[in-house]
Amino acid sequence: MALDKDGIAKRIAQELKDGFYVNLGIGIPTLVANYIPKGMNVVLQSENGLLGIGTFPTEDEVDPDLINAGKQTITLQTGSALFSSADSFAMIRGGHIDLTILGAMEVDENGDIANWKIPNKMVKGMGGAMDLVASAKHIIVAMQQVDKNGNSKLLKKCTLPLTGVKCVKKVVTELGVYDILPNGGFKLLERAPNISVEEIIKSTEGKLIIEGEIPEMKL
Repeated sequence: MALDKDGIAKRIAQELKDGFYVNLGIGIPTLVANYIPKGMNVVLQSENGLLGIGTFPTEDEVDPDLINAGKQTITLQTGSALFSSADSFAMIRGGHIDLTILGAMEVDENGDIANWKIPNKMVKGMGGAMDLVASAKHIIVAMQQVDKNGNSKLLKKCTLPLTGVKCVKKVVTELGVYDILPNGGFKLLERAPNISVEEIIKSTEGKLIIEGEIPEMKL
């Protein structure tokens, strides 16, 4: 069966490496904080001015003054720091973030991402995503592969306003894990438990590259 949002986050947590500075976008990416492997030193950064974010709080740990960029309450790790959003964006624009994990409404086979605006819908602003996709050393997208009508969101070409161009390196969805190749195309690396390659083919509009037997994810 397809992964739920926590399953996607749990799989993405396997991409983390010791010593990484990581920015988590709004939505599914924030859940990654709950699945960092034990013993691994990963520092989570939020563009509203936090370094050293911990797991989501239990009911008795909630502090309304501690929120991430998505306005969710969070905890802080020992040695964490609070500072201005200007300093936070200086970290991002200075190339000090090793990995950015973002949600998306669309990703295409060239690595373009659309995640900040749907036409004719009111938005509060573009947020920090455009800075993140332009500055991070590595970008992974966490997203649902199909919309509520069953249409693919892994496309030949994005139809929504772009956040970044040729910047996404890897995508993890409820159905599979994909590398985006330098010359274009979604290379299928893993499939979700009990999801067939045929189901993935039907759910992918963009160029899909399948080589050999595709293993199931290990969660």
